[in-house]
Amino acid sequence: MRFPLYRPRRLRQNARLRALVRETELSVDHLVMPLFVREGTKVRKPITSMQGQFQLSVDQAVKEAGQALKLGVPAVILFGIPDKKDEKASAAYDSNGIVPKAVRALKKELPELIVVTDVCLCEYMSHGHCGVVRKSFRGREAVIDNDASLTLLAKAALAYAEAGADIVAPSDMMDGRVGAIRAALDKTGFADTPIMSYAAKFASAFYGPFREAAESAPQFGDRKTYQMDAANAEEALREVALDIEEGADIVMVKPALAYLDLIWRVKEKFGYPVAVYNVSGEYAMIKAAAQNGWLDEKQAVLEMMTGFRRAGADIILTYWAQDLARWLKT
Repeated sequence: MRFPLYRPRRLRQNARLRALVRETELSVDHLVMPLFVREGTKVRKPITSMQGQFQLSVDQAVKEAGQALKLGVPAVILFGIPDKKDEKASAAYDSNGIVPKAVRALKKELPELIVVTDVCLCEYMSHGHCGVVRKSFRGREAVIDNDASLTLLAKAALAYAEAGADIVAPSDMMDGRVGAIRAALDKTGFADTPIMSYAAKFASAFYGPFREAAESAPQFGDRKTYQMDAANAEEALREVALDIEEGADIVMVKPALAYLDLIWRVKEKFGYPVAVYNVSGEYAMIKAAAQNGWLDEKQAVLEMMTGFRRAGADIILTYWAQDLARWLKT
């Protein structure tokens, strides 16, 4: 159908007119800031592959989260870096471990802050995999004991909930982990603790800088036996459906930039709150390009974030959270 009198440029003539008809809202309310926490005090260790990001001791994490909250960022997600690792990921579910310590400190000092805790074992395993590894291997591929891993993941989620976490976020991609965590929480008085599941998490090349940040690179093989194949969209929808059936309250697509089609499909099909993780590789490549003068960082980031929202994302985990809070005020 043709509309001969319609001239789109009429509504683009100035900034106020463009804002009046803008279809997609990008707000600080949608943002979650990742924090990497480690033992010690006054620790602020730069992450070389992620310009402007740091490993932080708990006192510094509280300070950073406080600054973000003043800017309007409503939530953080915690990734723990323990002093000791083993093949049982013991530090992941230690009630005095780094993440429970950080949760308690954040909720004490910043009670209005939403504290999300990543639930995975890779940072705590001596071998760097996201689950319990069997003794046998197929070539380069790690063979994971799925059911043994579920027990440890549920223990970790419960430890974080007991410390005061507002949301637990399993990111391991073990089969049945949402159901196991939901059952453990419900049984122990945490039926109201939401689960934000990394429901469609792909084996991606864009995770490289994160593995430096979280000190979680696999010591052998890769994660392709449990993270998703980047080519599989229908499988991603099945994964999301399973997590919803098991009790997920929010579902996530990770990474974000190369998976905009799946963000859209997940939102359209299920209608659940959809989170996306603007991952470390996406952050690092824009930072590098901006540093070299190849693009305008602010404009590129705002365009990318608007794209996530346009695709259907309700929640955006991003290392630019504080920058975005400042940019959106101007």
